[in-house]
Amino acid sequence: MIGQAENFSINAIRPAMHIDSKQSAAFLAVAEAGSFEQAAVALHLTPSAVSLRVRALETQLGQALLVRGRPCRATRSGRQLMQHLQRARAMERELLADMAGDGNGEQRAFSAFSLAVNADSLATWLLPSLVPALQRERIALELLADDQEHTHALLEAGLVHACIASQAQAMRGCVAEPLGAMRYRLVCSPGFASEWFPRGISRASARQAPVVVFNRKDALQAQVLREAFGLQASSCPCHFVPASEPLLAAVRCGLGYGMVPELQIQGAVERGELVDLLPSAAIDVALYWHSWRQQPPRLERLARSAMQAARRVLQPVPGTVP
Repeated sequence: MIGQAENFSINAIRPAMHIDSKQSAAFLAVAEAGSFEQAAVALHLTPSAVSLRVRALETQLGQALLVRGRPCRATRSGRQLMQHLQRARAMERELLADMAGDGNGEQRAFSAFSLAVNADSLATWLLPSLVPALQRERIALELLADDQEHTHALLEAGLVHACIASQAQAMRGCVAEPLGAMRYRLVCSPGFASEWFPRGISRASARQAPVVVFNRKDALQAQVLREAFGLQASSCPCHFVPASEPLLAAVRCGLGYGMVPELQIQGAVERGELVDLLPSAAIDVALYWHSWRQQPPRLERLARSAMQAARRVLQPVPGTVP
């Protein structure tokens, strides 16, 4: 009986799997740089040494972590591991920054985070809402701007710590919290309306008049044209202006008509500076803050500041409590 008990305890206690730090550092360097050569330079190793470490990690985990190519890219399992390693690195950096300022009378060191954000939020409500928190928390922020339908991909790829996106569903390991909805209106200058829409916008006139679009990912104008007139976006002449404020400037100066955030025009329609071509075509785009489920405390507090500010200026997201 004693021997059986001893055998049971020995068999039950097995060494837990752990990730080798050198192997994980090699994998993360390749995943972020996109090549073994650039990772080797960053790690002061040879490309073959980096490759051996990544291969050993893949063997241990029983998963392919990288698709070898130009550039190299992480597999689905690789993205999960990359996000874990990036979270761990961010939290370690924040801990060290906090400890560096403790007990010696010095201020905390800055922590660096990256945020993917839609250009219209960046041009309107976001920065004023973040400045107090960035200064208070001593955060150095890198902003990556893209369409709200595509910022989510930057978080999924491990290129940012958080993102503002239109997707309500959080990916695995992350949370998504509603910020509010940005309302867009189809507007043009009075002169443009007189020239192209003297009797109001119609299917025929909308097809002839030039429209101003953010970029080829921007689907707002296409949605309005399809729902109101059954038109495809490709049937209309388009100007592409890939920045929020220049796009509004292009509409104001009569280059074309387009969907712009209501926050950006602040009474311009009521003052007669712009014409709302289809008041019934206003679109509310719901925005969500996506971040890792486990994140550094400073980033979490920054997110709370952004959420509080957004809910003061944006439209409520349907189905949520303001």
